[in-house]
Amino acid sequence: MVKNLYLTFLVAFTGILSFTSQAHGDSSSVFNIDSLTADVFNNFSASGKEEAAKLTWSLDHKVFQEFIDRDIKLIITYNTKIGDKRHSKGYTGGEWSYTKAIDPTETSYTLEGLIGAESYVFKIGFAKEGDVAKVHGDKEKMIWSEKAKTKTERGWGIMRLLILIGSLGFFIYGMKVMSEGIQQAAGNRLRSMLGSITSNRVKGVFTGFGITSIVQSSSVTTVMTVSFVNAGLMTLRQSAGVMMGANIGTTITGWLVLLLGFKVSISSYALMIIAFATPMLFFSKGKIKSWASALFGFCILFLGLSFLKDSVPDLDESSAIVRFFVDYKDVWYGSVMFVGLGALVTIVIQSSSAAMTLTLTMASTGIIPFEVACAMVLGENIGTTITAEIASLIANVHAKRSARIHSMFNIVGVFWMLLILPFFLDFIGWLVGGTGFDPKNTEMSTTGITLFHTMFNLANVVLLIWFVPQLVNLAVKTVKSRGEADEEFKLDYISGPLGSTAELCILEAKKEVAKFGKITSKMNKFTETYLNSTERKEKNKMLRKIRKYEEITDRVEIEITSYLGKVAQLEMSRDASFRMRGMLNISNDLERIGDIFYQMSKTLERKDESKIYFTPEQRNGINKILKAINEAFEIMNENLNSEYGAISLEKAKSKEREINQIRNELREMHHEIISKDTDYGKAFIFNDIFSSLEKIGDHIINVSEHITSNRSE
Repeated sequence: MVKNLYLTFLVAFTGILSFTSQAHGDSSSVFNIDSLTADVFNNFSASGKEEAAKLTWSLDHKVFQEFIDRDIKLIITYNTKIGDKRHSKGYTGGEWSYTKAIDPTETSYTLEGLIGAESYVFKIGFAKEGDVAKVHGDKEKMIWSEKAKTKTERGWGIMRLLILIGSLGFFIYGMKVMSEGIQQAAGNRLRSMLGSITSNRVKGVFTGFGITSIVQSSSVTTVMTVSFVNAGLMTLRQSAGVMMGANIGTTITGWLVLLLGFKVSISSYALMIIAFATPMLFFSKGKIKSWASALFGFCILFLGLSFLKDSVPDLDESSAIVRFFVDYKDVWYGSVMFVGLGALVTIVIQSSSAAMTLTLTMASTGIIPFEVACAMVLGENIGTTITAEIASLIANVHAKRSARIHSMFNIVGVFWMLLILPFFLDFIGWLVGGTGFDPKNTEMSTTGITLFHTMFNLANVVLLIWFVPQLVNLAVKTVKSRGEADEEFKLDYISGPLGSTAELCILEAKKEVAKFGKITSKMNKFTETYLNSTERKEKNKMLRKIRKYEEITDRVEIEITSYLGKVAQLEMSRDASFRMRGMLNISNDLERIGDIFYQMSKTLERKDESKIYFTPEQRNGINKILKAINEAFEIMNENLNSEYGAISLEKAKSKEREINQIRNELREMHHEIISKDTDYGKAFIFNDIFSSLEKIGDHIINVSEHITSNRSE
């Protein structure tokens, strides 16, 4: 009975508890907002964008559900790092800013309109009671997260543009230092390699490719080639092959940038390489120092590439510039337009390698599509020809024609490639990724662009190498000669391979030596014009001509000496041996004459800069000896065109005695002026000029003497 009463009471009490729990809720499940802390926000972080910041966070699941049920909003407050410090110390001017109310279902928020390149701090919070938009300034009513910090990126504008240009300049400077270092270390071999080209155009292609691959600059190879043509050390046909090879060689730069700059990021190791190269700068041997410069340039190049990648704006598909490229890439004239853009970029920055690198960088960030980048690469092949064209402006007609061949080769190549561009791009895509090639994949895209650059230049060379004679003829027709002054530097007789016999080779060399004498004699007229001219423009023109002719005499002497050195290996008669020895001596004398005229031009230039003026007697005296020297040159050139060993020296010796007599008269005048005038600067310059002219007369008579002694007794 008692047991039954106990059970009845227990059931009734349990029911009361159950009813109370249902009515008031379980205390363990009640949501108490006052008990929440900053920990309610998980993984609150900030990342910098261009003049903006992206904030991300997460909420506990139970809290998240309650926030939704109770319609509790979130809000973000932010301040600069400096403003935060000022505010914490009670200074004015460091107030916090607030965003609008944010729905609790959001897990990220992008805060725009911030200052670029500025450090910011952020907090996210909610109101324990009331409208968060109204009570966010009351600390008692708010719960805030811990601070998140980030630094915004600089927005695209004049500053970013200057940074981009500076990064590109750093890259170009590195390429220049590296190229110059390699040229200094191996320059003689490279020039020898270039100068030894035969008429075989295929060999020229390989030579141009090899030199450009080494110095990493097609501009260096093309300018060097133009200078060789200008000096007459290379024919137009030879230069065409070299230019073609240079176009292939320049594609190596793209692969280096792609593999070391994008995939390996050698900039991370640049400082270690510099640490290795620095001690090399203190070696006494020049070549070691040159290789050190090359290593420094190599590192600077990839550091510049690293800066370049960081400075290129990160744009999404909705940005105006990206939409521009996307919208025009499929229209029929779009490719032509982007070819023009690529050419313009290359002309402006004067480096096809730098333009190619910029194109790859923009493609890697998704700014320009794959098809647009390839069209720009074609334009860069046209733009790079401007370097050779500029180098040929002050050169002779042969150098201008060589530059024109380079331009036509690239323009023709771009023309036929534009006709098949869509099909060729499909082929490149298949090579890179097969049927799964995705042009929007930046890694595939950059690889495809680099491969396109190489394949295009290879295909262009293979196609046009058979039309070199036609290109040469077209260049000759489009670049008209201005007369003898344009034609005088071409080696007409010994530019090809050796003749069948030593006697024939020496006969050809004799013609070239005679032409060499005529070229050298023109320097006397240039000096006379400079001395008697009062126009600064005319004087500068003569200085440039003397300097140019002096370089030509150096190069022609080397070429003749090299040619005769090869002839010496052939079987020859005793007479032929004597004639060859005389030609070597004659070439040396003619080269020395060029050196003396150049030194005289520098002396006359210093005289004018110091505002030193000759007296009428001094000027007339120098003109008198110049006239005698000119007559001596005429006799010398007549002898050079005569049969060696069969001329008379009487006229040449008579003119030599006349030159010596004039020299003696001018020396007496010089001593008389010194005794009366204290302007020793003018007197010494006067003495230096007529003494130098007398030395030229000695070399002129030496030439005639070598001609008469060229026979065996």
